[in-house]
Amino acid sequence: MMLSEGNQSIIPTFILLGFSEYPELRVPLFLVFLSVYTVTVVGNLGMILIIKISSNLHTIMYFFLSHLSFEDFCYSTVVTPKLLENLIVEDRTISVSACIMQFCFACIFGVTETFMLAAMAYDRFVAVCSPLLYTTAMSRSLCALLVAGSYSWGIVCSLTFMYFLLALSYCESSIINNFICDHSVIASVSCSDPYISQMLCFIIAVFNEASSLMIILTSYILIFITVMRMPSASGRQKAFSTCASHLTAIAIFHGTILFLYCIPNPKSSWLTVKVASVFYTVVIPMLNPLIYSLRNKDVKNTFRKLVFTKLLCHSR
Repeated sequence: MMLSEGNQSIIPTFILLGFSEYPELRVPLFLVFLSVYTVTVVGNLGMILIIKISSNLHTIMYFFLSHLSFEDFCYSTVVTPKLLENLIVEDRTISVSACIMQFCFACIFGVTETFMLAAMAYDRFVAVCSPLLYTTAMSRSLCALLVAGSYSWGIVCSLTFMYFLLALSYCESSIINNFICDHSVIASVSCSDPYISQMLCFIIAVFNEASSLMIILTSYILIFITVMRMPSASGRQKAFSTCASHLTAIAIFHGTILFLYCIPNPKSSWLTVKVASVFYTVVIPMLNPLIYSLRNKDVKNTFRKLVFTKLLCHSR
Protein backbone atom coordinates (compact mmCIF):
# COMPACT_ATOMS: atom_id res chain seq x y z
CA MET A 1 0.00 0.00 0.00
CA MET A 2 3.06 2.25 0.07
CA LEU A 3 4.11 4.17 -3.02
CA SER A 4 7.77 4.86 -3.81
CA GLU A 5 8.95 8.08 -5.35
CA GLY A 6 12.71 8.16 -5.75
CA ASN A 7 14.20 7.44 -2.33
CA GLN A 8 11.09 8.59 -0.50
CA SER A 9 8.15 6.49 0.53
CA ILE A 10 4.69 8.00 0.38
CA ILE A 11 2.03 6.57 2.67
CA PRO A 12 -1.39 6.67 0.97
CA THR A 13 -4.12 8.60 2.78
CA PHE A 14 -7.84 9.14 2.42
CA ILE A 15 -9.73 12.39 2.83
CA LEU A 16 -13.12 11.96 4.50
CA LEU A 17 -15.29 14.76 3.12
CA GLY A 18 -18.09 14.14 5.60
CA PHE A 19 -20.36 17.18 5.67
CA SER A 20 -17.67 19.66 4.57
CA GLU A 21 -19.86 20.92 1.70
CA TYR A 22 -22.12 22.48 4.36
CA PRO A 23 -19.69 24.66 6.36
CA GLU A 24 -22.48 26.66 7.97
CA LEU A 25 -23.84 23.46 9.53
CA ARG A 26 -20.58 22.25 11.05
CA VAL A 27 -21.19 23.66 14.55
CA PRO A 28 -24.91 22.71 14.74
CA LEU A 29 -24.11 19.20 13.45
CA PHE A 30 -21.27 18.84 15.95
CA LEU A 31 -23.58 19.74 18.82
CA VAL A 32 -26.32 17.41 17.58
CA PHE A 33 -23.98 14.44 17.07
CA LEU A 34 -22.24 15.10 20.40
CA SER A 35 -25.63 15.08 22.14
CA VAL A 36 -26.66 11.88 20.37
CA TYR A 37 -23.35 10.20 21.26
CA THR A 38 -23.70 11.26 24.89
CA VAL A 39 -27.21 9.77 25.07
CA THR A 40 -25.91 6.62 23.33
CA VAL A 41 -23.09 6.12 25.83
CA VAL A 42 -25.24 6.88 28.89
CA GLY A 43 -28.20 4.86 27.60
CA ASN A 44 -26.30 1.72 26.63
CA LEU A 45 -23.90 1.65 29.57
CA GLY A 46 -26.83 2.48 31.85
CA MET A 47 -28.82 -0.42 30.42
CA ILE A 48 -25.88 -2.79 30.99
CA LEU A 49 -25.47 -1.52 34.56
CA ILE A 50 -29.19 -1.83 35.38
CA ILE A 51 -29.28 -5.40 34.05
CA LYS A 52 -26.11 -6.34 35.93
CA ILE A 53 -27.09 -5.02 39.37
CA SER A 54 -30.78 -5.93 39.30
CA SER A 55 -31.36 -9.60 40.14
CA ASN A 56 -34.88 -9.65 38.64
CA LEU A 57 -33.38 -8.81 35.25
CA HIS A 58 -31.02 -11.79 35.27
CA THR A 59 -33.03 -13.59 32.59
CA ILE A 60 -32.24 -14.82 29.09
CA MET A 61 -33.95 -11.88 27.38
CA TYR A 62 -31.93 -9.32 29.33
CA PHE A 63 -28.77 -11.37 28.83
CA PHE A 64 -29.17 -10.81 25.10
CA LEU A 65 -30.19 -7.20 25.65
CA SER A 66 -27.04 -6.44 27.66
CA HIS A 67 -24.92 -7.71 24.76
CA LEU A 68 -27.00 -5.68 22.30
CA SER A 69 -26.32 -2.56 24.38
CA PHE A 70 -22.61 -3.38 24.47
CA GLU A 71 -22.51 -3.74 20.67
CA ASP A 72 -24.36 -0.45 20.17
CA PHE A 73 -21.96 1.34 22.51
CA CYS A 74 -18.89 -0.11 20.75
CA TYR A 75 -20.26 0.53 17.25
CA SER A 76 -21.05 4.15 18.03
CA THR A 77 -17.64 4.64 19.67
CA VAL A 78 -15.89 3.31 16.56
CA VAL A 79 -17.68 5.77 14.25
CA THR A 80 -18.87 8.90 16.08
CA PRO A 81 -15.60 10.33 17.55
CA LYS A 82 -14.03 10.51 14.07
CA LEU A 83 -17.20 12.14 12.74
CA LEU A 84 -17.05 14.75 15.51
CA GLU A 85 -13.35 15.37 14.87
CA ASN A 86 -13.92 15.96 11.15
CA LEU A 87 -16.58 18.56 11.94
CA ILE A 88 -14.19 20.76 13.95
CA VAL A 89 -10.79 20.30 12.26
CA GLU A 90 -9.70 21.33 8.78
CA ASP A 91 -7.46 18.31 8.24
CA ARG A 92 -9.83 15.46 7.38
CA THR A 93 -7.18 12.99 6.29
CA ILE A 94 -7.03 9.45 7.61
CA SER A 95 -4.44 6.80 6.83
CA VAL A 96 -5.48 3.80 4.78
CA SER A 97 -4.71 1.42 7.66
CA ALA A 98 -6.75 3.52 10.14
CA CYS A 99 -9.64 3.67 7.67
CA ILE A 100 -9.60 -0.09 7.15
CA MET A 101 -9.38 -0.67 10.91
CA GLN A 102 -12.40 1.59 11.50
CA PHE A 103 -14.40 -0.38 8.95
CA CYS A 104 -13.29 -3.73 10.38
CA PHE A 105 -14.25 -2.87 13.96
CA ALA A 106 -17.57 -1.46 12.74
CA CYS A 107 -18.05 -4.68 10.76
CA ILE A 108 -17.51 -6.84 13.86
CA PHE A 109 -20.17 -5.07 15.90
CA GLY A 110 -22.55 -4.55 12.97
CA VAL A 111 -22.55 -8.23 11.98
CA THR A 112 -22.75 -9.31 15.62
CA GLU A 113 -25.82 -7.12 16.17
CA THR A 114 -27.46 -8.56 13.06
CA PHE A 115 -27.30 -12.09 14.46
CA MET A 116 -27.94 -10.98 18.04
CA LEU A 117 -31.30 -9.62 16.92
CA ALA A 118 -31.96 -12.98 15.23
CA ALA A 119 -31.06 -14.84 18.44
CA MET A 120 -33.44 -12.57 20.38
CA ALA A 121 -36.20 -13.39 17.86
CA TYR A 122 -35.62 -17.10 18.47
CA ASP A 123 -35.75 -16.46 22.22
CA ARG A 124 -39.13 -14.73 21.85
CA PHE A 125 -40.37 -17.62 19.67
CA VAL A 126 -39.53 -20.20 22.36
CA ALA A 127 -40.98 -18.00 25.13
CA VAL A 128 -44.32 -17.54 23.35
CA CYS A 129 -44.72 -20.84 21.51
CA SER A 130 -43.20 -23.24 24.07
CA PRO A 131 -43.37 -21.50 27.45
CA LEU A 132 -43.32 -24.77 29.43
CA LEU A 133 -40.10 -25.85 27.71
CA TYR A 134 -38.51 -22.40 27.77
CA THR A 135 -36.05 -23.06 30.61
CA THR A 136 -34.86 -26.27 28.99
CA ALA A 137 -34.81 -25.03 25.39
CA MET A 138 -33.07 -21.74 26.18
CA SER A 139 -30.39 -23.09 28.47
CA ARG A 140 -27.52 -20.90 29.64
CA SER A 141 -25.08 -22.91 27.55
CA LEU A 142 -27.15 -22.46 24.38
CA CYS A 143 -27.50 -18.71 24.97
CA ALA A 144 -23.76 -18.37 25.58
CA LEU A 145 -23.16 -20.34 22.36
CA LEU A 146 -25.51 -18.05 20.38
CA VAL A 147 -23.74 -14.95 21.70
CA ALA A 148 -20.25 -16.39 21.14
CA GLY A 149 -21.28 -17.51 17.64
CA SER A 150 -22.50 -14.01 16.76
CA TYR A 151 -19.25 -12.40 17.90
CA SER A 152 -17.15 -15.09 16.22
CA TRP A 153 -18.89 -14.74 12.86
CA GLY A 154 -18.52 -10.95 13.09
CA ILE A 155 -14.77 -11.36 13.65
CA VAL A 156 -14.48 -13.87 10.78
CA CYS A 157 -16.26 -11.48 8.38
CA SER A 158 -14.12 -8.57 9.54
CA LEU A 159 -10.80 -10.42 9.15
CA THR A 160 -11.84 -11.67 5.71
CA PHE A 161 -12.66 -8.16 4.52
CA MET A 162 -9.44 -6.83 6.07
CA TYR A 163 -7.31 -9.37 4.23
CA PHE A 164 -8.74 -8.49 0.81
CA LEU A 165 -8.70 -4.73 1.44
CA LEU A 166 -5.05 -4.82 2.54
CA ALA A 167 -4.23 -6.81 -0.60
CA LEU A 168 -5.35 -3.85 -2.74
CA SER A 169 -3.03 -1.00 -3.68
CA TYR A 170 -3.98 2.62 -3.03
CA CYS A 171 -3.03 5.91 -4.63
CA GLU A 172 -1.21 8.70 -2.79
CA SER A 173 -4.39 10.53 -1.84
CA SER A 174 -8.04 9.64 -2.45
CA ILE A 175 -11.27 11.40 -1.55
CA ILE A 176 -14.06 9.52 0.24
CA ASN A 177 -17.37 11.33 -0.05
CA ASN A 178 -18.66 10.14 3.30
CA PHE A 179 -17.91 10.46 7.02
CA ILE A 180 -17.32 6.74 7.59
CA CYS A 181 -14.91 4.24 6.10
CA ASP A 182 -17.19 1.74 4.41
CA HIS A 183 -16.04 -1.27 2.40
CA SER A 184 -17.59 -0.06 -0.84
CA VAL A 185 -15.90 3.35 -0.78
CA ILE A 186 -12.51 1.97 0.32
CA ALA A 187 -12.52 -0.60 -2.49
CA SER A 188 -13.78 1.92 -5.06
CA VAL A 189 -10.83 4.33 -4.52
CA SER A 190 -8.14 1.64 -4.78
CA CYS A 191 -5.70 1.72 -7.69
CA SER A 192 -6.03 -2.01 -8.32
CA ASP A 193 -9.00 -4.10 -9.41
CA PRO A 194 -11.35 -4.43 -6.41
CA TYR A 195 -13.73 -6.90 -8.10
CA ILE A 196 -12.94 -9.90 -5.86
CA SER A 197 -13.16 -7.83 -2.68
CA GLN A 198 -16.43 -6.18 -3.75
CA MET A 199 -17.99 -9.49 -4.85
CA LEU A 200 -16.96 -11.16 -1.59
CA CYS A 201 -18.45 -8.29 0.41
CA PHE A 202 -21.70 -8.54 -1.57
CA ILE A 203 -21.97 -12.31 -1.03
CA ILE A 204 -21.29 -12.10 2.72
CA ALA A 205 -23.64 -9.12 3.15
CA VAL A 206 -26.47 -10.91 1.30
CA PHE A 207 -25.87 -14.09 3.32
CA ASN A 208 -25.90 -12.21 6.64
CA GLU A 209 -29.01 -10.21 5.82
CA ALA A 210 -30.93 -13.11 4.25
CA SER A 211 -30.10 -15.68 6.94
CA SER A 212 -30.81 -13.34 9.87
CA LEU A 213 -34.07 -12.11 8.32
CA MET A 214 -35.13 -15.70 7.61
CA ILE A 215 -34.67 -16.59 11.29
CA ILE A 216 -36.52 -13.45 12.39
CA LEU A 217 -39.42 -13.81 9.94
CA THR A 218 -39.86 -17.53 10.63
CA SER A 219 -39.84 -16.91 14.38
CA TYR A 220 -42.41 -14.13 14.21
CA ILE A 221 -44.68 -15.92 11.76
CA LEU A 222 -44.85 -18.84 14.20
CA ILE A 223 -45.33 -16.40 17.10
CA PHE A 224 -48.21 -14.70 15.26
CA ILE A 225 -49.90 -18.04 14.52
CA THR A 226 -49.56 -19.12 18.15
CA VAL A 227 -50.82 -15.81 19.53
CA MET A 228 -53.85 -15.74 17.23
CA ARG A 229 -54.85 -19.18 18.51
CA MET A 230 -54.94 -17.93 22.11
CA PRO A 231 -58.53 -17.78 23.42
CA SER A 232 -57.90 -14.85 25.74
CA ALA A 233 -57.61 -11.30 24.38
CA SER A 234 -55.51 -10.29 27.38
CA GLY A 235 -53.19 -13.24 26.69
CA ARG A 236 -52.75 -12.14 23.09
CA GLN A 237 -52.05 -8.56 24.18
CA LYS A 238 -49.47 -9.70 26.73
CA ALA A 239 -47.73 -11.94 24.18
CA PHE A 240 -47.57 -9.15 21.60
CA SER A 241 -46.30 -6.65 24.18
CA THR A 242 -43.33 -8.89 25.01
CA CYS A 243 -42.29 -8.73 21.34
CA ALA A 244 -43.10 -5.08 20.61
CA SER A 245 -39.73 -3.57 21.60
CA HIS A 246 -37.77 -6.21 19.72
CA LEU A 247 -39.91 -5.82 16.61
CA THR A 248 -39.40 -2.05 16.69
CA ALA A 249 -35.62 -2.46 16.96
CA ILE A 250 -35.61 -4.99 14.09
CA ALA A 251 -37.74 -2.78 11.84
CA ILE A 252 -35.44 0.23 12.33
CA PHE A 253 -32.18 -1.74 12.01
CA HIS A 254 -32.99 -3.88 8.98
CA GLY A 255 -35.16 -1.21 7.37
CA THR A 256 -32.20 1.19 7.31
CA ILE A 257 -29.83 -1.49 5.97
CA LEU A 258 -32.20 -2.42 3.15
CA PHE A 259 -32.72 1.27 2.32
CA LEU A 260 -28.95 1.87 2.14
CA TYR A 261 -28.36 -1.04 -0.22
CA CYS A 262 -31.44 -0.45 -2.36
CA ILE A 263 -30.71 3.14 -3.42
CA PRO A 264 -30.82 2.96 -7.25
CA ASN A 265 -27.89 5.29 -7.95
CA PRO A 266 -25.85 6.22 -4.86
CA LYS A 267 -23.41 8.39 -6.83
CA SER A 268 -26.18 10.85 -7.64
CA SER A 269 -27.61 10.94 -4.13
CA TRP A 270 -24.65 11.22 -1.77
CA LEU A 271 -26.61 13.37 0.66
CA THR A 272 -29.24 10.62 0.94
CA VAL A 273 -26.51 8.05 1.53
CA LYS A 274 -24.90 10.20 4.22
CA VAL A 275 -28.18 10.83 6.02
CA ALA A 276 -29.04 7.12 5.94
CA SER A 277 -25.50 6.30 7.13
CA VAL A 278 -25.88 8.75 10.03
CA PHE A 279 -29.12 7.08 11.02
CA TYR A 280 -27.59 3.60 10.80
CA THR A 281 -24.27 4.34 12.53
CA VAL A 282 -25.13 7.15 14.97
CA VAL A 283 -28.87 7.24 15.66
CA ILE A 284 -29.77 3.53 15.90
CA PRO A 285 -27.26 2.81 18.71
CA MET A 286 -29.00 5.60 20.66
CA LEU A 287 -32.53 4.38 19.88
CA ASN A 288 -32.18 0.76 21.03
CA PRO A 289 -31.77 1.48 24.78
CA LEU A 290 -34.56 4.07 24.57
CA ILE A 291 -36.87 1.58 22.83
CA TYR A 292 -36.25 -1.16 25.38
CA SER A 293 -36.38 1.15 28.42
CA LEU A 294 -39.45 3.20 27.45
CA ARG A 295 -41.49 0.14 26.43
CA ASN A 296 -40.32 -2.18 29.20
CA LYS A 297 -42.00 -2.05 32.61
CA ASP A 298 -39.29 -4.15 34.29
CA VAL A 299 -36.52 -1.79 33.18
CA LYS A 300 -38.53 1.32 34.13
CA ASN A 301 -39.42 -0.08 37.55
CA THR A 302 -35.82 -1.11 38.21
CA PHE A 303 -34.60 2.34 37.16
CA ARG A 304 -37.12 4.04 39.47
CA LYS A 305 -36.04 1.84 42.39
CA LEU A 306 -32.38 2.63 41.78
CA VAL A 307 -33.06 6.37 41.57
CA PHE A 308 -35.28 6.27 44.67
CA THR A 309 -32.64 4.31 46.62
CA LYS A 310 -29.94 6.75 45.50
CA LEU A 311 -32.00 9.78 46.53
CA LEU A 312 -32.89 8.13 49.84
CA CYS A 313 -29.21 7.47 50.61
CA HIS A 314 -28.32 11.11 49.83
CA SER A 315 -31.13 12.46 52.01
CA ARG A 316 -29.90 10.59 55.07
